[in-house]
Amino acid sequence: MRFGLWLALAALAPATAAGAELRGQLTLFSAGQALRASESADAVIYFRPKVPSETSPPAEPYVMTTRRKQFVPRVLPVVVGSSVRFPNEDPILHNAFSTSPDNAFDTGQYGTGPGSAHTFANAGLVKVYCNVHHSMFGFVLVLDTPHFTRPGLDGRFELTALPEGEGDLVVYHDRATPHRQRVTPGSSGELEVRLDLNKRKVPQHMNKFGKPYRRTPAGAY
Repeated sequence: MRFGLWLALAALAPATAAGAELRGQLTLFSAGQALRASESADAVIYFRPKVPSETSPPAEPYVMTTRRKQFVPRVLPVVVGSSVRFPNEDPILHNAFSTSPDNAFDTGQYGTGPGSAHTFANAGLVKVYCNVHHSMFGFVLVLDTPHFTRPGLDGRFELTALPEGEGDLVVYHDRATPHRQRVTPGSSGELEVRLDLNKRKVPQHMNKFGKPYRRTPAGAY
């Protein structure tokens, strides 16, 4: 009997430790037309429980690289208190800066190399630009929850080990209005989320001095 009871308890343990889950499908649209499912991979999906969960930033910084005149990844989710390093893989000068409230920073111009890091102490969306190249932009999404993920190339997403009780599911994409809905992990069933990409591909912005960018000659790197 004791051995049988031990087996029963052992079978229950993984389910208890795993916590609740949320699963679903993200579909993107533009001008009324469904986009390829692979484009959903740029989205970030996170759960904010009604009772806040503790966040713990990693010891090593996240990385947002400048590569071929782009920030890679374009959207980087991190938790509050995390550092992000901005290496440069191009053979030209770049700059990473943001004037976003509570998280403004400026790396200054820098050449090829490991770059510098900045610590983001406040939750919110940080819009990152290069003062040298107008077309370069990225987003650091600083979260006050540890429960976040990205959809797969098929648009499917899954959040596991969630705390019990209701909370808010948020789906972020830089070209759409964020989707928010109240959910209860383990009880909300399969989620279907649709986002309409109706914002500009390159956000309108000034340089770090609040002035328009100089025009770059055609074909210039």
